Amino acid sequence: MSGGGRPTALELAAEIRAGKVTSYELTEEALARVEEVQRNLNAFTDVWAEEALLRARDVDSAIRAGRLNTPLAGIPMAIKDNICTRGFPTTVASKILCNYIPPYNAFAYEKVLSAGLVAVGKTNLDEFAMGSSSETSCFSAVRNPHDTEYVPGGSSGGSAAAVAGGAVPLALGSDCGGSIRQPAAFCGIVGLKPSYGLVSRYGLVSFIPSTDQIGPMATGVADCAALLSVIAGYDPRDANSIPGHREDYLSVLDGEVAGLKVGILRDWLLGVDKGVRDAVEAAGQALAGLGCEVEEVKLPTSAHAVAVFYLLAYAEASSNLARFDGVNFGLREGDGGGLREMLEESRGQGFGAEVKRRIMVGTFILSHGYKERYYKKALSVRERMRSEFEGVFENYQALLCPVSPTPPFKIGEKIDEPLQMYLADKFVCPINLVGICGLSLPWGETENGLPLAVQLIGPVQGEGTILRLAKRLEEVRANE
Repeated sequence: MSGGGRPTALELAAEIRAGKVTSYELTEEALARVEEVQRNLNAFTDVWAEEALLRARDVDSAIRAGRLNTPLAGIPMAIKDNICTRGFPTTVASKILCNYIPPYNAFAYEKVLSAGLVAVGKTNLDEFAMGSSSETSCFSAVRNPHDTEYVPGGSSGGSAAAVAGGAVPLALGSDCGGSIRQPAAFCGIVGLKPSYGLVSRYGLVSFIPSTDQIGPMATGVADCAALLSVIAGYDPRDANSIPGHREDYLSVLDGEVAGLKVGILRDWLLGVDKGVRDAVEAAGQALAGLGCEVEEVKLPTSAHAVAVFYLLAYAEASSNLARFDGVNFGLREGDGGGLREMLEESRGQGFGAEVKRRIMVGTFILSHGYKERYYKKALSVRERMRSEFEGVFENYQALLCPVSPTPPFKIGEKIDEPLQMYLADKFVCPINLVGICGLSLPWGETENGLPLAVQLIGPVQGEGTILRLAKRLEEVRANE
């Protein structure tokens, strides 16, 4: 069973294979819950009710005929609305792409379809995945299922709210600077940012090409591992895709953890919320109780991670979003006044305030005389940070630290203070900068019932280890 008492995705899929329930019935139930979640949480940008039921019927037929026998076949799920889905809108929660319907599927969505999962719709997010609260969407803010006055985190807030709110047991998110792990933490679910290149970026509407990754979000660790096994894989269409065989992440969950060396980043606990600090310390004690060697480690260059990340993010956003100009696709305004007016009107009306801010600052960073001062210096610090992490992972198999400095904050609390919003990413963005993997695991709650979480970090292709550790910690929490 999941943490919320509901059957897990893997349990439901087993019932489908045993003939106890059908995918069609589960999808009908999911769509009913989607309607309620959408009304209360605004978690979806598009719901595919008719199409999902037709697909569920086809999946049931394939399962009965023995053509489909995968661990998650027939399970309803949701897809973040920056992942391309052929024939369905992919808006990235931006007016500039409000009418865009991709002619192709993202690699990750292709894998989901091949595994027999049933997507019920697309989830809301910060516009172009630029945010930590899911408040910048052109479809308006997403709300936290635990308390609708609070944010669900961002940018994959819609996916997190859909899973935590009980609409679906699984969702795909994307993480370029914490956008899976932070909303997973704020909504009390499991979210994993894979190693850079483990999951193809083909068909992901990119924000930061050098850090973007699609990843799984689920109610529990085993479901998260199962979905990662579905979407991981080599893809020649992504130049950064890691070649070679992928693990079956479900099969490694029951492996031994005693003797693993885990470094706790205790200096990252300075100045964080007391509940967050206590959660990390308690998780460290639990790992020690499981036979892990838990020792304090330091990564001094990571203190500069937020500055480095946002310098690079601004620069890459400025360059990457130049293609959205109203010429080839998307919103087009100001046709009557010539090319310049059309470009100004299309981009001016199409982009929201946060996206405009990042484009303008990024253009400045990349301008003559400043590229060396800011962009190239940030690249240099990034490489130093990468070397520090690689050095630590020569002696440790995993790291333990917070996901966010605070529990969820209220809607509107930080939206007008960009610096405070960016600082919410201080413990998640280093993992993206160096291309390694990280997982957010629920760990208790605040006095007013808001979720707390801890983060497990692994080296490149260290997903199996952090999933195994997370499964053991999940069992510790369940038995308390």
